[in-house]
Amino acid sequence: MKIVVIGGTGLIGSKVVAKIRQAGHEVIAASPATGINTITGEGLDEALAGTDVVIDLANSPSFEDKAVLEFFQTAGRNLMAAEVKAGVKHHLALSIVGVELMQESGYMRAKNVQEELIRQSGVPYTIIRSTQFFEFIGGIAQQATDGNVVHISDLQFQPIAAEDVATFVAEAALSAPVNGIQEIAGPGRFTMPELVTRYLEATNDPRQVEANQNLQYYGARISYAALVPAGQAKLGAIDVEHWMSSQLAKA
Repeated sequence: MKIVVIGGTGLIGSKVVAKIRQAGHEVIAASPATGINTITGEGLDEALAGTDVVIDLANSPSFEDKAVLEFFQTAGRNLMAAEVKAGVKHHLALSIVGVELMQESGYMRAKNVQEELIRQSGVPYTIIRSTQFFEFIGGIAQQATDGNVVHISDLQFQPIAAEDVATFVAEAALSAPVNGIQEIAGPGRFTMPELVTRYLEATNDPRQVEANQNLQYYGARISYAALVPAGQAKLGAIDVEHWMSSQLAKA
């Protein structure tokens, strides 16, 4: 098969590209840097000619409410129109567990719009909703830091390793479209303060964690269990202990 990976040079995209190539398929890592731009439409028709599967892993360069909405609207419309024209047989996109429960967040509203554009396109599709990545724990701590204290809401949290995300995405891309949603998550469930504390201790970070009941995530109010799967989800193989040890080994 010929597979085009939009955002194919990013954290997840680069891993997905490698896995699909190892499986013996033709794959194009698409990004503005490679001359394929979903915002301007540059190179889309040429890249999608003869393509069987498109995997959309692109993310907005800005998380400001208006900018992120415009990004996913414009990119989604351009990409789906090009796929219809090319006769693409399967569109796969990576979204977020609980996206419909976090609509106070401008980013989540934009991801909801992206999903709706896919459903309305007529192209057979699979939407994979993932929990947050282990790789984001440091950033979560940083945005919640005031002085030497990390103020974290007491939310349920079930993050997944980027490597496992890429495995699930590659497997789905090589399977038939489900015309629906699949959820993926890490193997262990925690509270967010618990896991952030473990991360800071493992990295010898002196900051202290203070849990609160504000139920906020990046400034938006969410429910206690919005970030974890509500029902059945495919679980990754890499647990937090193995992920942390691998990260420390790279440091």
